[in-house]
Amino acid sequence: MKICMAGACGRMGRRILEMTAEASDLDIGGAFDIPALAGTEIVISQRGHSSVLRVSGEPAAEIANSDALIDFTIANACVANARVAAGLGKPCVIGTTGLDDAQKKELKTLAQRIAIVHAPNMSVGVNLLFKLTSQVAAVLGLDYNVEIVETHHNLKKDSPSGTAVRLAERAAEALGLKYDEDVTHGREGLVGERPRRQIGMHALRGGDVVGDHTVSFIGPGERIELTHRAHNRDNFARGALIAARFAVKAQPGIYDMQDVLGLK
Repeated sequence: MKICMAGACGRMGRRILEMTAEASDLDIGGAFDIPALAGTEIVISQRGHSSVLRVSGEPAAEIANSDALIDFTIANACVANARVAAGLGKPCVIGTTGLDDAQKKELKTLAQRIAIVHAPNMSVGVNLLFKLTSQVAAVLGLDYNVEIVETHHNLKKDSPSGTAVRLAERAAEALGLKYDEDVTHGREGLVGERPRRQIGMHALRGGDVVGDHTVSFIGPGERIELTHRAHNRDNFARGALIAARFAVKAQPGIYDMQDVLGLK
């Protein structure tokens, strides 16, 4: 199976390309990035030897030469790339975060033609955390206050992280709350007592932290914490490739990693 990488010059893009080259059942079909980075050469180690991959600035040609597109770019570019892939009948794996409601709606429309796996985090461990968060919140209920803390490197552009948003959404759903109405982002000043129907969200930025997420359930006399810490980006890259293998066999539709991993 041939993988096409959008955002090939980024940290995630490079690592996914390296892991694609290392896999016995995968090959690199294409790699592209913004026009300013076209022509960039990436050294790829592949099964005992190295090769040089030249990054393209033309998405359509690279996607056409591949079986599936993996996209870790930015919201506008991601949706544009998905349009091209849908026109070519190629499934997509999208790890890009920060999409607004209109962009998510367009992905659902495109998914009528191709399989799209869209997940804020491709890690197997994080997706297990999503499931556990739902289960624990449902058992404990509103007697336990939910607070979410996420920490990322100082170059991350969106806040809170897409993973933290999904964690809050899963907790809110289990508690009968709504993300847009019941999640508060940080606290400052004389805010008064904490409302019972509230989820707290806190984002830390610094250094080179790949990604830490903790969901705390704080109740009378005890606290339960669910934590995932990413040591490097390999777990995200590995999950993206698992998702690509799923997508090429799936019927058109919108999927997430819970579907891919059979956690629903």
